[in-house]
Amino acid sequence: MASRILVATRKGTFIVEKTAGTWKSRLSGHGGSGVNFVAKDPYTGRVWALLGHGHWGAKLSISDDDGATWADAPAQIKYPEGARFIAQDMYEDASSEFGVGWKISTKPATLAKLWVIGFGPGRIYVGTIPGGLFESHDGGASFELNMALWNHESRGGDLSQGEPKTETKWFGTPASEGGDFAPGIHSIAVDPRNADRVLIAVSTAGVVETTDGGKSWRSRNKGMAMDHTPEPEAEWGHDTHAIEICAGSPDHVWQQNHAGVFYSSDGAASWGKVSVPEQGVHFGFPVTVDAKDGRVAWLVPAQGDNQRTAIDGNLFVARTDDGGRNWRQQRTGLPQENAWDIVYRHALHNADGVVAFGSTTGNLYISEDGGERWITVENNLPPIYAVRFG
Repeated sequence: MASRILVATRKGTFIVEKTAGTWKSRLSGHGGSGVNFVAKDPYTGRVWALLGHGHWGAKLSISDDDGATWADAPAQIKYPEGARFIAQDMYEDASSEFGVGWKISTKPATLAKLWVIGFGPGRIYVGTIPGGLFESHDGGASFELNMALWNHESRGGDLSQGEPKTETKWFGTPASEGGDFAPGIHSIAVDPRNADRVLIAVSTAGVVETTDGGKSWRSRNKGMAMDHTPEPEAEWGHDTHAIEICAGSPDHVWQQNHAGVFYSSDGAASWGKVSVPEQGVHFGFPVTVDAKDGRVAWLVPAQGDNQRTAIDGNLFVARTDDGGRNWRQQRTGLPQENAWDIVYRHALHNADGVVAFGSTTGNLYISEDGGERWITVENNLPPIYAVRFG
């Protein structure tokens, strides 16, 4: 049974371990600094933390002794000179149907956020705002921007050669530390059967796939619907909140989306909507999938976009065992009144029957029986950004 959890918070990296039958947390590093994501490379054992210093900016941090000590990574993420992107800055516009307008401009790319890291055999991927995917093939000694994705026609083509050839289909997210409204890559899933196949998710564009190691990319948004837009079934522009594949059966892919919950059993070639709003299963940010049975998944639903809290002040986890046809609300041990937690997209995870999640109110919950019963491990951590076993 899994007994070690890495927790990224607004004020440091914490490690939570089970010893003598009790889960206990301790500050591992980066005290006082924002940590957007922390994860262990399963191929090398190195632990990576993605920092977001309010003053010093974004930085990669590494530990080769399971979090006992930390150091700056040998190579840091930096956009190459000449890299540009199409920005769409939102402003209030009373004459618009939606009350907002967009100012379109082409900007030099500078790193606004390190958002997620993913691993394959001999490969490391880092997703950023403003929507660049960086990759390393030398264990993190160097990183390069994946130019095939950066120059993809869906976001205007190669802007280093002049003005955009087409309009961008990649919109923005306000999730950067500096508040800039730009696209962001927040999910990276490497197919364990084939390291050349990688799925990423973009806020806001949708799901994108490569099957040739990043030389070419295509959208994987068929079956998804943006109910809040004039073109709900457009190829691009989907506000995916998180995706996760089943490690043992990677054709099963789950997605929590701004517009609902989606599930694919054909490797993201097509999606089906499995929301059940009357049971509270619709809006939210995180999703996690069982490592063996791709039909089993967990969510932590939220009230909605305009009220990002637990539904009606009582916290529950939603679980399905049959690919979203049926859902169960798992509440035992979780607060059922005056609970206003919200769980970010990386802050729910599972391993070996243990499920854990943390909230922006600093609460950390763990279940050792697949979500049937929960215990509260901490109530006073800083706002939790990510939870990962490792």
